[in-house]
Parts: sequence; C-alpha cells; structure tokens
Amino acid sequence: MHPAPRALRRAVAVATTALLATALGCAPQPDEKAADAPSGAAGNTCAKGKLATKTSGKLTVATDEPAYEPWFKDDKPAGGEGFESAVAYAVAKQLGYDKSAVVWQSVPFNKAFAPGEKTFDFDINQVSISDERKKAVDFSSGYYDVRQAVIALKDSKAAKAKSVTDLKGLKLGAQVGTTSLDYIDDVVKPTQDAAAYAKNDQAKSALKNGQVDAIVVDLPTAFYITAAEVTDATIVGQFENQGGTPEQFGLVLDKGSALTPCVTEAVDALREDGTLDRLEQQWLSDAVDAPVLK
Repeated sequence: MHPAPRALRRAVAVATTALLATALGCAPQPDEKAADAPSGAAGNTCAKGKLATKTSGKLTVATDEPAYEPWFKDDKPAGGEGFESAVAYAVAKQLGYDKSAVVWQSVPFNKAFAPGEKTFDFDINQVSISDERKKAVDFSSGYYDVRQAVIALKDSKAAKAKSVTDLKGLKLGAQVGTTSLDYIDDVVKPTQDAAAYAKNDQAKSALKNGQVDAIVVDLPTAFYITAAEVTDATIVGQFENQGGTPEQFGLVLDKGSALTPCVTEAVDALREDGTLDRLEQQWLSDAVDAPVLK
C-alpha cells in the first residue's frame, strides 16, 4: 500500500487537531480555585463567625429539657450559668459568635445521638463519647472527664456497699441510653435486670419510692442530687474508669459535619488556655471525691 500524499497527511492532521480541541472544549475542566483550595475542613472553613451553620450568622445549640444542675442553672440553658451552659458560650466565643448569636433548642437526650440529620449545630448534654455513638454522629474532643457514681438512700442496705460485687444482688436503675446504664449492665452485671428510665427525674422518684435499691448517674450529678434533691440519699461510691482512656463528655454534631474540626479546635483551645479547668472549678467544685468501688 502506497504512503498517502504529503498534502493529504497534513489535511488529516489538521482535522484531527480540530476535533481534539472541540472535544476538550466540551469536557469538564479542573477549577483552578478548587484545585488550590485545601481539602476537608482546613483553610477558611473555620473563619470566625462565618461557619456553615444551620442559620447564617447564628449558632444553634441543643440540650435536653429539663436542663439539670450543676450543668445548667434554674433550667435555663441560655442563662450562661452552670458548667455546660458556660462551656457552650465559651465554645461559641471561640468560633466567633457572641452570646446574642447563640440560639438554644430543646432536643431529647437519646435523639441527640440517634441516626439522622440534626436540627442543631452542636448538642451539649452530658453525652459520653463512644465508638458505638460515633457510627451515627460526630463528636468534638472531650470537654469533661467523668466518672459514674452510685446513689442509695442512707438507711438502705445498698448504702453499705463497698465493692462492685456488693452491688450485684441489688435492683439498680439509670436513665435509658446512658453510660450509667451501660456500667450497670457491663460492669456490675447484676442478678436482676436494671430498670431503665426515660429521665433522671423518674430514676430519682423510683429511688425515693423504694422501687430500686440504687441509681447510677455521673459523679457531679450525684453530688447535686444528694445535696439538693434527695437529701436522705448518699453517694455509695464511684466506678473506676474502664480501660486506659477516661470517659469523656463531647459535643454532638451531625455525622460528617464540616463544623466538627472547628468545634474540636475550639474545645482544645479552651482546654489549653485553662478555661475548661476554671469553669469546672466554678461549677463542679463540690464533686471532688467519692469512694471508689472496685
């Protein structure tokens, strides 16, 4: 077969080049700005006061109702008093939102970390960070290291317990969905099924009415209950942390939220500059010590 004439080869090359140019012109081209922008949540996504919040210019914070002391004062999350209210406003300030830009919302405890899109930017409600919960939501880094404690009426047999073994034969109760309930099931492993209550108020009533021998709550709540709410009750003791990492409360966010690294950065800054320690001393100083149940 004879080679094609030079003129013909040149014509074919020109036509091919034109077709390639047309095809490239129709194809999606890389966005130079997008290529230059950092991936993930780095860069300008944490610009103060300009986050991608549920409502532009506002920060929506959720907690349960009622809002218990010492975490909130007088059932008023927006008041700025109580440990978690104060922490929420400190985080907001770190993110560039003043108090007037914070909008509070009521969300039941269990719903806060259930699967599904959230109506809040973050939730603060004594929610312990766990691998199981991380399957459905994001958490900030921990803002409080917590232990679980046992409360019983002063004149009861349960009040004399000195060890986890002493608790096994008792009827114990706790709020549903909490690590308090997990400690009953996984650490105490009682001979009777634990009683699970929708609210701590119901657990406290059950204790006062003799429906349970003891209830389990976090330690600061235990101090408040025995000092102000069920004054004929006493703290039997606190559990040791399970494993090497302490149980921590974290702020709850939507799964995959762009705000998660920003909120974590804010919590870390508050820990590093001593703000979290100062607020803990201010609002939780009464929760200093209790016997350890081993």
